[in-house]
Amino acid sequence: MAKREHLIIKLQGPMQAWGKETFEGLRPAELFPGRSALLGLLGACLGIDRTDRESQQALASSVAFAVRVDQQGIKMTDYHTVKDARVDYQGLKSHDTIQTWREYWQDAIFTVALWSLEQAEVTLSDIEQALKRPVYTPFLGRRSCPLTRPLLAKKVSAENAVHALNQDGVVARIYSEEYSEEAIPLKKRDVPIIHQPRQFSSRMVYMSRVKGETHVSE
Repeated sequence: MAKREHLIIKLQGPMQAWGKETFEGLRPAELFPGRSALLGLLGACLGIDRTDRESQQALASSVAFAVRVDQQGIKMTDYHTVKDARVDYQGLKSHDTIQTWREYWQDAIFTVALWSLEQAEVTLSDIEQALKRPVYTPFLGRRSCPLTRPLLAKKVSAENAVHALNQDGVVARIYSEEYSEEAIPLKKRDVPIIHQPRQFSSRMVYMSRVKGETHVSE
């Protein structure tokens, strides 16, 4: 099988917040950064504005991801009150103040492999330069979650994303967009619908088993 290029990104900081399905009051933390979060991170580095739907779509159609959970970290919950909540929150008829709970991971470490899809408009070289010199300040899910190291770790050649992530010898669970017969298929609703803000569609990710592991949670 021919090898392809992968960019290896490290996500490390005192706190990270990778959201999953939410309904305003509870903002739960996903076990790993999803597709929407990673596209947002790359978009910030590339300088893509929130309202630039065309550039967002070009980026989304150009890359795929695999995420290795090097260190899951410890979950914490932060309590907030929010004024002017959305009117449809739990049937509110006016923009009242509500209570919210936001989850974070403390001391988590994730390694991401990304690669180009066919006919990519945004190339790996474009992304590599943006990771080295980001236009907007990148953060780990929320603005209150700064990075403690540069995003870009290296570029590697490998037959697939799992092989790319395994080159450093770290054995840990991997969630990849690339199909594998040995992996466990999971359905995740984290694909941004570019022209419908705050709306998401589903995708399949393939979770590798860690040797010796008998039980895996989603």
